[in-house]
Amino acid sequence: MADTLEFNEIYQEVKGSMNDGRLRLSRQGVIFKNSKTGKVDNIQASELAEGVWRRVALGHGLKLLTKNGHVYKYDGFRESEFDKLSDFFKAHYRLELAEKDLCVKGWNWGTVRFGGQLLSFDIGEQPVFEIPLSNVSQCTTGKNEVTLEFHQNDDAEVSLMEVRFYVPPTQEDGVDPVEAFAQNVLSKADVIQATGDAICIFRELQCLTPRGRYDIRIYPTFLHLHGKTFDYKIPSTVLRLFLLPHKDQRQMFFVISLDPPIKQGQTRYHFLILLFSKDEDISLTLNMNEEEVEKRFEGRLTKNMSGSLYEMVSRVMKALVNRKITVPGNFQGHSGAQCITCSYKASSGLLYPLERGFIYVHKPPVHIRFDEISFVNFARGTTTTRSFDFEIETKQGTQYTFSSIEREEYGKLFDFVNAKKLNIKNRGLKEGMKQSYDEYADSDEDQHDAYLERMKEEGKIREENANDSSDGSGEETDESFNPGEEDDDVAEEFDSNASASSSSGDGDSDRDEKKPAKKAKIVKDRKPRKKQVESKKGKDPNAPKRPMSAYMLWLNANREKIKSDHPGISITDLSKKAGELWKAMSKEKKEEWDRKAEDARRDYEKAMKEYSTGSKSESAKTERSKKKKKKQEKQMKGKAEKKGAASKSLSSTKSPAKNMSESFKSKEFVSSDESSSGENKKEDSEEEGVASLPPSSEESASGSD
Repeated sequence: MADTLEFNEIYQEVKGSMNDGRLRLSRQGVIFKNSKTGKVDNIQASELAEGVWRRVALGHGLKLLTKNGHVYKYDGFRESEFDKLSDFFKAHYRLELAEKDLCVKGWNWGTVRFGGQLLSFDIGEQPVFEIPLSNVSQCTTGKNEVTLEFHQNDDAEVSLMEVRFYVPPTQEDGVDPVEAFAQNVLSKADVIQATGDAICIFRELQCLTPRGRYDIRIYPTFLHLHGKTFDYKIPSTVLRLFLLPHKDQRQMFFVISLDPPIKQGQTRYHFLILLFSKDEDISLTLNMNEEEVEKRFEGRLTKNMSGSLYEMVSRVMKALVNRKITVPGNFQGHSGAQCITCSYKASSGLLYPLERGFIYVHKPPVHIRFDEISFVNFARGTTTTRSFDFEIETKQGTQYTFSSIEREEYGKLFDFVNAKKLNIKNRGLKEGMKQSYDEYADSDEDQHDAYLERMKEEGKIREENANDSSDGSGEETDESFNPGEEDDDVAEEFDSNASASSSSGDGDSDRDEKKPAKKAKIVKDRKPRKKQVESKKGKDPNAPKRPMSAYMLWLNANREKIKSDHPGISITDLSKKAGELWKAMSKEKKEEWDRKAEDARRDYEKAMKEYSTGSKSESAKTERSKKKKKKQEKQMKGKAEKKGAASKSLSSTKSPAKNMSESFKSKEFVSSDESSSGENKKEDSEEEGVASLPPSSEESASGSD
């Protein structure tokens, strides 16, 4: 048989609500961990007195009773798991797992039994309902009636606040059944009564949540906050204590995590946050004699104490609630503080990376444990590149976004999250992001803004277009939208079909006169771009690479060593550190790297000579081919211009006949016009064919014409 049994999605019934968590049964005992609060209930195997299996609303449930009267209820089991649990209880706890069903007859008349801290209302031998007496906040009596009031549960949508029991009179003399009932309840109930004197009182402490100044009275079983407007009674149900230094190093936060929270109307305060000045001291005397202090607190407190106010409050609270005080771990931000300035929701605050979680103070306070985090995410700031956002998503699907974090904190926070082995959602992009933030570290505010640079370029282009359009007249601005002119620009740019634009029309002589000036301007603007493209294309990837300097050779050889000596160092800090080491290096060691650099330079010169001799012959060939092509292009242009002049003279001789026939146009005339246009198209295509022939074929073609 297995030594342990584990069950997920088990619900513990606490104060009328079901808390989700994990249940583990082992030889040593039973452990339940609450998924929401992280609180752990540990029941030793030797303390178990009884185990009961019964059918409940969420399937089947397990009720465990301990020898000191505590009751634990766990629901969410399947019916098939009874045999496995029963065998485990027999083998390891030597207990019989009894099956008891609840009575569902609906009767309201029965017997009340008190067993430990549990009140059970039974009909016959079957229980109808059970009330943990620790949930009772008040018990009052009437003539034949007992009223139980309960603590309000904030986790449940509907809370049971009051139950009344009718107790019939008995014939026994000297025993009042109502008083006996009430005494049984009060002996186990969690009733807060300010009886006796307070152990100590702290006057006028500054409280951030709930806001105001309060006197804190420390009683043996609870705390009493007394303010000008509100009073709060806090039972000793404190989950955690935190002592956090402020970023200014002059103040301290003392945070008390409460479950259940304190209430002010409809507002719930899950955290009590006190703010202290480090310079404020106090002398404290406990309202107890030395023997009582020693017996109750076992040396953790003394009758007379003195020191800083925040130290005294934290020390007394630690002894009273018997909880450890959590302080920040070894995390240090860019400024040396143990916290990060950021914003959560609408307010600014401080995020503290702890050894087992994150806590944000103060409005609203947030505590997130590492074991409930599904993943974290680093995102760029929405408004500026000088900050980034840190997002946390829990396993329950809740998302927390801490925004406006300075980019200098990125490296420190990323290394901390990575060391804690948290799942980083954008881990694949971490190197690129880290490098970009490190590059920004030493830059000016006005540099490295890609969006701003793009806007400037677009603004320049718009200004140039506006200047071009404003230079000419209104007629010329209309021409700037003429698609025919765009064709001319293209023809001028690529030096082909240049004669097509000259024969486009003879009607507007001004337009023809203005075009060459604009063409020349466009050619002037565009030619440098063409040269740049050609120069980029002309770069040979096979050319030898330039040799590195002595410093760069040394840096490449020692980069990994510097990284290992300074783990988590950024790229800029690494460059600075390398510069310092190189500067401090002796001349003898530098000479060694100078010799290596000189050898590399000689090898480069040798390789360049070999490369240049091989490339000269190729460049000579390419030059000859370019000259040949230019010669052919000139010849083709001359032929095309002659053809264009001949066609122009023919069209001018035909124009009088065309004017004569304008008054009457027959179908035959239209078709002949179409055919003539088709012939012109043929001639144009033939001319293009002639232009593409080599010189020898051109002569034969002209001879045939």
